[in-house]
Amino acid sequence: MSIEDVITRIENTPVPKLSKVALAYSGGLDSSLSIELLRRKYQVDEIVAINLDIGQGEEEIEEGLRKAEILKCDIIRMDAKEEFTNEWLTKAIRANSNYNGYPVSTSMTRQLIARIIAEEGVKRGCDGLMEGSSGKGNDQYRMHNVFKMFAPELEVLVPVRDFDLTRTEEEELCRAWDVPVTETIAGGDDKTMWCRSIASGAIDLNQELPDDLWMWLVPPEKAQDKPEFITIRFAEGIPVELNGKELPLDELISDLNVIAGRNGIGLIDMFEDGIMSLKSREIYEAPAAHVILKLHADLEQQCLTKEEIQYKKDVDAHWAYMVYHGEWYHPLKNALDAFIAATQDVVSGSYRVKLYKGNITIAERQSETSLFTPEIRSIKARGFDQRWCTNAAKVRGLPFEILAKRRQMME
Repeated sequence: MSIEDVITRIENTPVPKLSKVALAYSGGLDSSLSIELLRRKYQVDEIVAINLDIGQGEEEIEEGLRKAEILKCDIIRMDAKEEFTNEWLTKAIRANSNYNGYPVSTSMTRQLIARIIAEEGVKRGCDGLMEGSSGKGNDQYRMHNVFKMFAPELEVLVPVRDFDLTRTEEEELCRAWDVPVTETIAGGDDKTMWCRSIASGAIDLNQELPDDLWMWLVPPEKAQDKPEFITIRFAEGIPVELNGKELPLDELISDLNVIAGRNGIGLIDMFEDGIMSLKSREIYEAPAAHVILKLHADLEQQCLTKEEIQYKKDVDAHWAYMVYHGEWYHPLKNALDAFIAATQDVVSGSYRVKLYKGNITIAERQSETSLFTPEIRSIKARGFDQRWCTNAAKVRGLPFEILAKRRQMME
């Protein structure tokens, strides 16, 4: 299809008449093209373009601002790193956040961004909100849910979806309209301090991943040939100290991404079942998340009761499912947060960990709130008189005696 056909399709697609639209602007291909669509197709009087710092790095932010300058669009910069770290990531760590292998990340940031865009849109008198999701992905649902939660009266515009644009057609439009494009990865590159999503929805089944794709990761076969040891201390479920130094969570994660990444840790190559139940091959890079989530889960195994652990596994799985599906602000998710938080008072301890060519091996554990009692449980200790269990075993075995009798009668 020619670029003329694409433009004709856009021209023939009806759109609402709006005067002032708040745009979630990242500086990527979709949001940069959205600026021109707001001018050429929607013909709005004012664009309120908002760029949010959620930990993607100053280089990416500056690149987006440079593009906006070329497009002659003023950008409102806002910093959401502290909220993302202290309000979202802490909950994710305590919930052992894992959606079938994916350490929940982009699904959180999209909802945080959507809430702030919606709030700013209402505050600044906008009558519309715009974001750059595809109609084949998950983010359209996440952002729409939150837009309607915080700005129910405003019109929601999703041009890539609503004009049925392919990635190639977007690129052609950018060339035709002089929209600067610097993306080198088809499908985009979503960075946060917690997890980097690479070319979402654009990776072919057997496509080989080049070594220069990674930001933190050194592929295991190219990682250093000697193990590296680190220490991490947790307090109430949150890592607070790395290698003997107390750090804010964002700094700790940033440092650990580099350390774990250079040891070949953090690659995720998986099939993901999206919100529409369509499978895609997804690539993620999450060195710090790999280490922290593994250790947090291990620490819970030490410090929580068997009943808490079994029940919390279901809660954690449902928490990840809800957040992935765009339900951060759902009342049930808030209730799950409350249960999870109530379990974390005793989840404190320290670890010494060996990192080596993609492997995470726990070398030492220490926790003053641990329920591990070798002086009682170990077969090497006389913690209690084993003969106490004779009658207990008989009682526990009674249901099986009854089952055996029924089987004999049936035979």
